[in-house]
Parts: sequence; structure tokens; C-alpha cells
Amino acid sequence: MTIRKYKYYFRKPKSAIVKDVLSWLLIAGAIYVAASSPYFTVHLIRNIKKIKKYPRKKVYDTFYNLKRKGLIEVRRRNHQIYIGLTKKGKEVAGRFQINDLEIKRPKRWDEKWRLVIFDISQIKKLYREAFRGKLKELGFHPLQKSVWIHAFDCQAEIELLREFFGLSEKEIRLIVAIDIGDDSKLKEVFKLS
Repeated sequence: MTIRKYKYYFRKPKSAIVKDVLSWLLIAGAIYVAASSPYFTVHLIRNIKKIKKYPRKKVYDTFYNLKRKGLIEVRRRNHQIYIGLTKKGKEVAGRFQINDLEIKRPKRWDEKWRLVIFDISQIKKLYREAFRGKLKELGFHPLQKSVWIHAFDCQAEIELLREFFGLSEKEIRLIVAIDIGDDSKLKEVFKLS
């Protein structure tokens, strides 16, 4: 992966409607609407709560542009229209998910530390750097070069990152620890005192 592709992976979406449509299709999988209906777009908008807030023309134009760019596919079968993400569309929708990741701060700390340990080979250096960058964005603190720590639950976020980068559990591990020794400086970093 080149630096240009890395920047593309994490750039913000240009249009909120594109993000909403792709995210919805990623969650919903393929959807279908009766192909014989002259009100195809109207039915589609009614069925997708996330994109109801946009004007119909904008939704129609967005679907057309996503299809033209090869991000969604529209198939007809047995008088039904099926709309789903292509492989390329799933990748783009996954990037949107990665960009929106954040670790929620609970009202009360459970007094457990989350250690992320990673050993990503030199061949995947760009993935390693991108993963480390996302850890920083999520508020992790480095303990060592490949050991980062966070005070709050982040299992879902780490699993999503592992899956997004196509890394195994051997390459990225999440460990929950109660005692890590002197943690007074870390408590200051995470404002737990």
C-alpha cells in the first residue's frame, strides 16, 4: 500500500449522504424493491430512515453516482430490484466506519487497563503505521513501541481495526489487566484521579 492509498483510506467523506447510504447498505446487506414500481426511489427512501432527511433528487443522484463508480450494484431478478455493495463499496463503507471510531468514556472507570500488543511484520509496514496512527487517534498511550494502553473498554474497536486491516489475532492482541504496576502517571493521562 502506498502513502497515497493510505491517505485515501482515512480521508473524510466529501458528502454525508454518500456516507449514510454506504453505511446503511453495509449494515443492511442487499435490499430489494419491487422493480415494477414506478415509485422506486420513493419506496427506497421510505425504507431507509437514515437517508429520509435528504431531498429525493439528491438520494437518486447519489445512488446513480455510486453505481457509476462501481460502489453499489443494482440487479433485477424475478420482478425485484436488488441493491447491494460491491467489494469496492464494502471497502469504502468500512473506511467510513474506521473514521468514525471513538472509545466512549464511561461514567465510572472499572479499574481495568486495556493493553494492545501488536507484532505486524515488516512486509505490512504501512498497515502497522496506519494501525499505530489509529491507536493515537483513539486516545491510546504508548507503553512500549508495540504496546499501547487505554483505560476504557475498546474490544469492539480493536476487533474492527483488526478486521479492517486484515490482520490476525496473533498480530494484534487485546489484553485486559487489573494490575500493571505503578499506574499513577497513566491515571493522570486518562484523568482518572
